[in-house]
Amino acid sequence: MASSTTSAISDLSAALVVTPVPLSDWLIILPVALSIGAGAVLMMLRHAMRWHAPIAITALVLLVLLDAALLWKVVTEGPFTMVMGRWLPPFGIAFTADLTGTLLSLTAAIVALAAAIHASADIDASGRRYGFYPFLMLLMAGVTGAFLTGDLFNLYVWFEVLLISSFGLIVLGSTREQIDGALKYAILNLIGTTLFLIAVGYLYAIFGTLNMADIALKATGLRDTAPLMTLASLFTLAFAMKAAAFPVNFWLPASYHTPRIVVSALFGGLLTKVGIYALLRVMVMLFPVEREELSMVIAISAALTMVLGAMGALAQNDIRRMLGYIVISGIGYMMAGIAIGTPSGVAGAIFYALHSMVLMTALYLAAGHAARLGGGFTLSSLSGLYRQAPWFSGLALALFFAGSGLPPFSGFWPKVVLVKSAIDIGAWWLATAILASGFITTIAFGRVFLLCFWRPAAASTGQPPAQPASPLAVPSFAPLVGLTLLVVFFGLFPESLLNLSQQAAAGLGNPEAYIQSVFSGGGRP
Repeated sequence: MASSTTSAISDLSAALVVTPVPLSDWLIILPVALSIGAGAVLMMLRHAMRWHAPIAITALVLLVLLDAALLWKVVTEGPFTMVMGRWLPPFGIAFTADLTGTLLSLTAAIVALAAAIHASADIDASGRRYGFYPFLMLLMAGVTGAFLTGDLFNLYVWFEVLLISSFGLIVLGSTREQIDGALKYAILNLIGTTLFLIAVGYLYAIFGTLNMADIALKATGLRDTAPLMTLASLFTLAFAMKAAAFPVNFWLPASYHTPRIVVSALFGGLLTKVGIYALLRVMVMLFPVEREELSMVIAISAALTMVLGAMGALAQNDIRRMLGYIVISGIGYMMAGIAIGTPSGVAGAIFYALHSMVLMTALYLAAGHAARLGGGFTLSSLSGLYRQAPWFSGLALALFFAGSGLPPFSGFWPKVVLVKSAIDIGAWWLATAILASGFITTIAFGRVFLLCFWRPAAASTGQPPAQPASPLAVPSFAPLVGLTLLVVFFGLFPESLLNLSQQAAAGLGNPEAYIQSVFSGGGRP
């Protein structure tokens, strides 16, 4: 008896990965390790602020390269998994890379790199002293970790990491407006986080596991006996609040206009997309039957989110507030893809998420540059920008067209996919909402261009503008130009991104390869 017990204890293959981990598999944790390491180095160099921008930009260049290599490995070899501590899944904490996660991770790294370069000329000594660049790197650790984790509780952990760093970023400057915005942002996001944690605890009580692949395997057997609809509803509400979907979107327009414009650009480009990613991962991959049952609720929320967001943008005088409502409207399009649930609908949601991450960052940076040229953010104080900076006006017009979903820019194609997908399932009213929202958004952007760019300076009305600041340094132009070129390129040549989005959607709808990557080293077949 003792001998058999000793033999069982010494048989580590029953609980641990005993074969050497391939060197290429370490690639999956390097993006997170790099972000955390760079943030720690920057905190240790808090008295040498001149090094913050070069170190952060170098780290983000490396992050882009690592994420690109990770995407290439997934495209060529399929999803793969690395389990921490050598424990076999589902006991060990898994990092799993698939097309959806790696596409979003790479896009997030590109957006963060653009923001870091812009900040090198825009964030003053006070902002650096209070930790802009360390917070940026920790934010990227949270975002990247959320996209790559294969464990539902660790998705919650990475949400917490990105939220804590975003709290630090939103209060940089400590103005009354920033403190007010940070308070609303913090309280309402903490409510969403609490709902998420409650749902995770409820899920563990039902499934006895937090590994996403294991949950996907067990869900079918538990569907007739466990309250999975209640669980799915909790996750939908929590992630909808994170994504700023109607009716739990009121925190975003109350806060996104308050921080420095580069921080708003990061928030508009990244944070709500993590909520959309979580909805895709949980509702499409783990609970597809429950998603189908909730599809009408999600679709109604999507339609109201996109239409009311566009109407809110049309009503704003402050460009920053307007862009906050544009972010909300874009969330509606992605929610519509999730509600439709077909491979093409999910592909449209993924494509739109990638497009929105780049576009919204570029739009906020463009708003910052317009304010530097014109002396303010309000439509009543800005005018004559076309005469003052024709090349910048051309970039802004291209971004406005992309945000409106007009060809030949990147926003056109995901909307086409979503409208067709809605029509294919007979949801004409949802397709109409998509088109109506795009029309209202076009009017909102047209209003901005006519008043701020095309209107002669002498025709400006309202309060006299503040004294215009000097234009930004050349390093701040490069991110805006680069992001705009991406928007134009993927509008003219959408095939590669559309193909990757379709493959990613297929992987979510049929997660067999994802599950096999997790359990290929042992454990469940």
